[in-house]
Amino acid sequence: MSWELLLWLLALCALLALVVQLLRFLRADADLTLLWAEWQGRRPEWELTDMVVWVTGASSGIGEELAYQLSKLGVSLVLSARRMHELERVKRKCLENGNLKEKDILILPLDLTDRSSHEMATKAVLQEFGRIDILVNNGGVSQRALCVDTSLDVFKELIELNYLGTVSLTKCVLPHMIERKQGKIVTVNSMVGIIAAPLSTGYCASKHALRGFFNTLRSELATYPGITISNICPGPVQSNIVKNALTEEVTKPTGSTADQSYKMATSRCVRLMLVAMANDLKEVWISDQPFLLMIYLWQYMPTLAWWLTNKAAKRRIENFKSGVNTNRIPNVNLGLP
Repeated sequence: MSWELLLWLLALCALLALVVQLLRFLRADADLTLLWAEWQGRRPEWELTDMVVWVTGASSGIGEELAYQLSKLGVSLVLSARRMHELERVKRKCLENGNLKEKDILILPLDLTDRSSHEMATKAVLQEFGRIDILVNNGGVSQRALCVDTSLDVFKELIELNYLGTVSLTKCVLPHMIERKQGKIVTVNSMVGIIAAPLSTGYCASKHALRGFFNTLRSELATYPGITISNICPGPVQSNIVKNALTEEVTKPTGSTADQSYKMATSRCVRLMLVAMANDLKEVWISDQPFLLMIYLWQYMPTLAWWLTNKAAKRRIENFKSGVNTNRIPNVNLGLP
């Protein structure tokens, strides 16, 4: 075989490999590192069993589904949110469908904006189970309103709940993990913690702040390799987050019941989260296309990403002003959950 023919064959193989990877990416619903971990990495069923997991925002959406999937792994669960009756409902379902007993689940009502209560809540968990292996910061609220029309109180609420509440609870749990030299802090961020999206200035700001905080905290914990910090950045996922989203006033949620069929199933999102937790991944992107592509463009081709974002934003804002439900239009959703 001549060298020229060998080089042609190698070039053809490289081209085929590139085409295969492109096709895989077009079908991807998460970043490639996470999908590799799902295929070849450690399984949640092996790594998370017998751990004590504290989940905030556990009364609905991602937090609720996370409780159900964790209950099948044999963990001890702490379920927190503001609505006690919803937490009771989630607990009942965990007991019915999971592998847990009554003693394995602690219901702990918690208001993230009441930062003075976080220390006592942390002590209550430690008193009940003796340790906290995983803290899942999932509580939060979204936003749908133009910046110019939005009351400053809305921005305050978003920062208080999404950012400061999460930081406060993390600071209460962190000394315990440092003392044990191990633990996982998992924060459910958002695609808009990486990119920009119209009608959510306050929400985007709170999520960008979270990403910056936890990335920096990770660097401060470099001397504690047993403590891992994971940022989970989902795109659109089926949940009530849009229904409960704030508008231009704090007391005026959207109440949206828009079609969510184009969004990722909550069960799939949570399964990928568990894979990320089991493999100690620092940051993961979970989303169907074309939203996943937008994150990659923002990361590696920001000029093109800005151009596409601005084109889509004009249409989204026009529809918003005319009263069209923009959450029904996937191609202008720009990754909002």
